[in-house]
Amino acid sequence: MQAGDFPRAAIIAGRLDVVPYTGSTNADLLAAVAGEPDAYPHLSVLVTDDQRAGRGRLDRTWTAPPGAALAISVLLRVPSTPTEQRGWVSLIAGAAMTRALRGQFAPDAADGGSRVGLKWPNDVLIDGAKVCGILSQMLPGEPDAIVVGAGVNTRMTPGQLPVPTATSLAIVGADVDPDRLLADYLQGLRRMLAAAVSAEGGVGVRAEVRELCATLGSEVRVMLPDERTLEGRATGLDDAGRLIVADGGESVPVAAGDVIHVR
Repeated sequence: MQAGDFPRAAIIAGRLDVVPYTGSTNADLLAAVAGEPDAYPHLSVLVTDDQRAGRGRLDRTWTAPPGAALAISVLLRVPSTPTEQRGWVSLIAGAAMTRALRGQFAPDAADGGSRVGLKWPNDVLIDGAKVCGILSQMLPGEPDAIVVGAGVNTRMTPGQLPVPTATSLAIVGADVDPDRLLADYLQGLRRMLAAAVSAEGGVGVRAEVRELCATLGSEVRVMLPDERTLEGRATGLDDAGRLIVADGGESVPVAAGDVIHVR
């Protein structure tokens, strides 16, 4: 894999670095931006199909056989986004990836795109199985710079899946076009982040995220950071991007937690 493999993505990216392998694209991009900030504009990208020490939420490891997945990290510079709205950045990334993955299905595939949905707060599902995880990390000392990492199972076989609840584009019969996937993802990020800075545009972006979020309307079980469990129906997202769960007649906002779709 090399930069020439991504002609469409290169047009959109502020900077595009393709590496044959790495430990963690997020860790590498964070270090690179910290060391030479002026060299990394908005939408700078680091991508590989061989990540050997990836990290997910709650310090979980994320690994995949070489060539079976794409690890994508993107630098987002969001100085115009109010601090209280930063919770939407990861959701916007998830929505952009959801649309990009829908684009991997052939145009004539029956209901192909509708099979792909965002699971709050940071996963993308196909037919209810995880195909992509997203992790956002703020650059230390730079609150306006956020690195968003995404791990997409592209060509993974059933025997290579890390857990039974995962899937890949190849398994579900979707196209695997890494350049189009990355270009569509970056285009979605650029469009939604630009729109979100205005009051009217922000309303539209939040509505788009809600429309793509498969968690809404589902019965869920949420494992909270304090080890409590919340069960109920996911009814919406509030203005801060928190998941609203109806539990025993009470609407509970959830800022962080592991969500299981019960049905």
